[in-house]
Amino acid sequence: GTGRECRRGAANTPWPMTATHTIRESRNVVRRPHAGQFLIDELPLILACMAALVYGGMEGMPLGGTVRAAALLLLLALLYRFACLRRIRYRIDAEQLVCEHGLLRRKVDYMELYRIVDFEEYQSLPQQLCGLKTVRILSTDRNTPRLDLIGIRRGDDIVPLIRERVELNKQKKGIYEITNH
Repeated sequence: GTGRECRRGAANTPWPMTATHTIRESRNVVRRPHAGQFLIDELPLILACMAALVYGGMEGMPLGGTVRAAALLLLLALLYRFACLRRIRYRIDAEQLVCEHGLLRRKVDYMELYRIVDFEEYQSLPQQLCGLKTVRILSTDRNTPRLDLIGIRRGDDIVPLIRERVELNKQKKGIYEITNH
């Protein structure tokens, strides 16, 4: 899929949701980092790998075999990093934000929505050029006080979706914020 579906039972509803289909009715919303985030994160290594492959492939170059072997090892490392990025999955259900990541060793982080206290969206220059952003979620969770949702499409307004679910969970649990302003 495109990662832009909202699951509701067995049927898929396109994003953004219509007025007749509210966020409260949704079950799970799943997002994955865009593949372009890999290019943003790894561009210097990708260029170094390409240059080493070209140099190692030229006849009669000093240390050509060693450079070629190093380039192949770097290529394997880049493939592993790409696979790891593509295995990241952010799932927002009615009560939790779940982040699954890892390839050989999977890890799942659970953040209770009622613990979320703030949001930030930011874009590095390469993310701006690629139409991506990072959504930072700050919480009172001890294990995950900060969670960065990387490689989210710029037009994907995921913060209002999470914010509405956070407020519903706080109301349901009777949690109110007290400030001294």
